[in-house]
Amino acid sequence: MPRKIIHIDADCFYAAIEMRDDPALRGIPMAVGGSADRRGVLTTANYDARRYGVRSAMSTAHAMRLCPHLTVVPPQFNKYRDASRAMRTIFEEYTDMIEPLSLDEAYLDVTESSGAHVTATRIAKEIRAKVEDELDITVSAGVSVNKFIAKVASDWQKPNGLTVVTPEQVDLFVKALPVQKIPGVGAVTAQKMHRYGLKTCNDIRDWELHELIRRFGKFGVVLHERARGNDERPVQPSRTRKSISVETTFSEDLAGPSVWEPVVDTLFVQLLERIAAANAVDSIHKAFVKVKFSDFSSTTVERVGTTAVQSDYKQLLKQGWDRREMPVRLIGIGVRLQDGWEHASGRLPFEQSDSD
Repeated sequence: MPRKIIHIDADCFYAAIEMRDDPALRGIPMAVGGSADRRGVLTTANYDARRYGVRSAMSTAHAMRLCPHLTVVPPQFNKYRDASRAMRTIFEEYTDMIEPLSLDEAYLDVTESSGAHVTATRIAKEIRAKVEDELDITVSAGVSVNKFIAKVASDWQKPNGLTVVTPEQVDLFVKALPVQKIPGVGAVTAQKMHRYGLKTCNDIRDWELHELIRRFGKFGVVLHERARGNDERPVQPSRTRKSISVETTFSEDLAGPSVWEPVVDTLFVQLLERIAAANAVDSIHKAFVKVKFSDFSSTTVERVGTTAVQSDYKQLLKQGWDRREMPVRLIGIGVRLQDGWEHASGRLPFEQSDSD
């Protein structure tokens, strides 16, 4: 029997919380992030701001050039954490199979919770209604047979949308998807795929598995499976992990530390979200950074005995760059976890360091 997976994703979460608490921010372009004069970075922007091209992970200074009347407010993570816990409580009314991805995003496996009278679609509708009623924010949801399709579907009618892809609709839905919809296909990989004529999942299906592996390495296996709508990954409410990290690949190589500092600010916020969602703040053993250079060589630098502290990452990144002093095409930051730590996704403890 096909699984029934729901992916829930809050709409412009941080901005939505700020607009909820300050009605004066509604109906105007606004964003959450650091100040422009401190080389701040946006963590999110509302939909009024996005019409001007303002996006999360964008430097505040750039955003202000795109939208001079943009209102930027500093993040208040205690409020976002409280809202995340409240959403989690609503999810738990329907299933124990919950895998949080960040403070505002989670997978739910409702295969055992649904049936003839209580369908996965009905559960998703009820969750969305309860979140809006109790928290005064909206979430979008995708419902389908696996995590990949549910996640794509949740983004299909944002904001405040619900998209259901039934087992009978999976093949047609996936065939038309642009390759950028496959998780892991960033701007650089998409450009490479386009050069080979791979623009949709249907195009990928024309390639044999060995051809994809030859061109894209291990990721070729993922491309082969996702292009056919296959994703066997279970929703994991508890799992053993050795590390938590985030990374980004640049469409153009970055020259050095002075250019990438805003990138580190954005990655740091994303990393803190993942640590919080994984309930791992007390299990951090060391911090690390990964740098991949323009010649595709890479290096990793670690520091034992530290929690996730923003200044540590900037120092480690500089140490890594000093080893080659070449333009950089990828930066990743993360934490190593103590042996025997297990992801228990019930609580979301969150300690915010000095950032943005």
